[in-house]
Amino acid sequence: MASLVTGNPRPVRLADIAKAAGVSHGTASNVFSRPEIVREEVRERVKAMAEAMGYAGPDPKGRLLRAGKVNAIGVATTEPLSYFFDDPFARVMMAGISEACDATGAGIALVSAGNDEKLAWNIQSALVDGFILFCIEGGPRLVELTRERKLPFVALELGVEDDTISTIRIDNAAGARMAARHLAELGHRRFAVLTLPFVDGSSGLVTPVRFGTAIYTATRNRLAGYFDELSRFGVDTAKVPVYETGNDAATTRAGLETIFAMGEPPTAILAMSDRMAMVAIEWLAERGMKVPGDVSIIGFDGVPDGALCDPPLTTIAQPIIEIGRRAARMILDFDGAVRRETLDVELVVRGSSGPPPAGS
Repeated sequence: MASLVTGNPRPVRLADIAKAAGVSHGTASNVFSRPEIVREEVRERVKAMAEAMGYAGPDPKGRLLRAGKVNAIGVATTEPLSYFFDDPFARVMMAGISEACDATGAGIALVSAGNDEKLAWNIQSALVDGFILFCIEGGPRLVELTRERKLPFVALELGVEDDTISTIRIDNAAGARMAARHLAELGHRRFAVLTLPFVDGSSGLVTPVRFGTAIYTATRNRLAGYFDELSRFGVDTAKVPVYETGNDAATTRAGLETIFAMGEPPTAILAMSDRMAMVAIEWLAERGMKVPGDVSIIGFDGVPDGALCDPPLTTIAQPIIEIGRRAARMILDFDGAVRRETLDVELVVRGSSGPPPAGS
C-alpha cells in the first residue's frame, strides 16, 4: 500500500483514490459528498484507500467555486485586525452582520492588514461572495481594491460621494444638530469639539479654514451640524476649539490636554464618537472634574458600553445592529442594483449631560 504514495511528487487527488480503489471518479466523489447513496462495502474501501494515501477529502474551496457561490461575506477595514474586537462600535456592528449571516448559514471572513500590499493581497485572496467595507480610514483605497475583485460590496460611511457605490449611512448632520441643541438648551455656551479624522493619520487642533476640507463625510457633516445648531443659539463657532483625533485614547487625551490649557475651559464637549466621550469622562475624573457638574459630555454612536460608564453617557444613538444586518443582506441577496440607504438616529439622554456650572 505504501508504494501508492512513494514517488508521487504532486498532491493526491480524488482521481488517484478512485483508480486505486477500482471505482469511478463519480463514486469516489459521492463517498465524500453523498455517502448515503454508496454501498457500505464500496464506501469503506474508498475511505481506507484515501487514508492510506494521505487524502483528507475534496477541497471545499473547489466545490464552492464550481457552484459559483461560497456563502461567505468579507468584512474589510484598513485598521488592524484587533479593531473588530477592541472598538465598541465595530463589535456591535459585527453582531448585526453575524445575525444576518447566521440566519442563512453564511460565514464571515475578517479582512485587514498593517500595510497596503498585504491589504491588497488579503482582499484579492479572500474566499467570499462580497464585501462590507468599514470605511473608517482608507475608504477610497478599500473601494479601489474591492472593485478590482469584481464582487458586490457595500460601504459603511464612505468618505467620498459616489452614486455608483452601495452604501448604508446615517444622517450625520441631523444627529450632530440634536447633540448641540441638547447641550445648548441646557444653557451651555462654551463648547469644545473632539472630531473623528479629517484625513488619514492626522490629529491636532483644526483651524477654521480646514473645517470643510475633511475627506470623511461623517467628520465633515457632524462638524457642520454642530456649528449650524450652535450658531442658532448665538455661539461664536470661530472661537470653539476643534481637535482632530484618531478616535483612540492617545489622541483624545492629547486633545483634552490642549483644549483645557487654552484659557477659559469649555463647559460642554461634543465628541464625535462614544469611544472619545468615554475617554474624556475618564480624563476629567482623573483631574478631579465632575461630569456633568463641571463639564457635560455627549457622544455619538450609542454603543452598549456608554450605558455602563460612570456617569452613563448621553449620546446620539445609531441603529448599529440594523446597519450591520442590512449590509449583510445587501451582499447575501445581491441582485446587481446599487442601493443607498440612510437611517435615522436618536438622542439618548443619560447622566453625562446637565446644566453648566453656576456663573459660567
